[in-house]
Amino acid sequence: MVREQPKQAPPPVQRLRVRYAKRGRLRFTSHRDFSRAFERAVFRARLPMAYSSGFNPHPRISYAGAAPTGSASEAEYLELALAEIVDPAAVHAALDAAMPDGLDVVEVVESPGSGLSDLLQASRWRIVLPVALEEVQTAVTAFLAAGEVPVERMTKKGLRSFDSRAAVLSLVVVPEEDGAALDLVLRHLEPAVRPDDVLTGLTSLHPLDLVGVPLLTRLAQGPLDPATGEIGDPLRTTK
Repeated sequence: MVREQPKQAPPPVQRLRVRYAKRGRLRFTSHRDFSRAFERAVFRARLPMAYSSGFNPHPRISYAGAAPTGSASEAEYLELALAEIVDPAAVHAALDAAMPDGLDVVEVVESPGSGLSDLLQASRWRIVLPVALEEVQTAVTAFLAAGEVPVERMTKKGLRSFDSRAAVLSLVVVPEEDGAALDLVLRHLEPAVRPDDVLTGLTSLHPLDLVGVPLLTRLAQGPLDPATGEIGDPLRTTK
């Protein structure tokens, strides 16, 4: 007996890009937990989602460039595919009302085209450290002067070694109450260099007495202007 083939889902008629934030204690939400919470919010908001084809169709949600677990972020992105044309402002209000506090929808716009993942080329981070400003500046000066700063991190494929210096486009120390903060711009490379990898590289060159978990916050994420080093807005960029 020939198994019946699944029906092919019709193509989406609208795509929306969503910017969302992870704040407060919700920064410890893993990407898997967030995706489950978001799909529940989509259901509660009664959005007319487009679905994938196959025997087990899923709502068409494309996640891109998720921050590491434990990091706060003001610039996380995803794209929704819809079966009907809807007002982005109405989707924004409905989703934000359905999400838990701390996982906040910041903006929803119609997708201008192009692959969202391809636009997320760099991130800007703020890292707050309870360490004396002079000590942090010494570590940063050594890091920026180094041609290579190898670090190791456990990944799904095992322990990997890579250059934490290669992805750093800029690294500036700024004063912070009871310590210092780092303004860090990272290029998205393979393998990905995370802000905690940069901290590991810093402490390998000049030991820093890091007590507890430093507060890491992604402030921006998007296309990189190679001429200026500025990070653009992926909600409005088409290339």
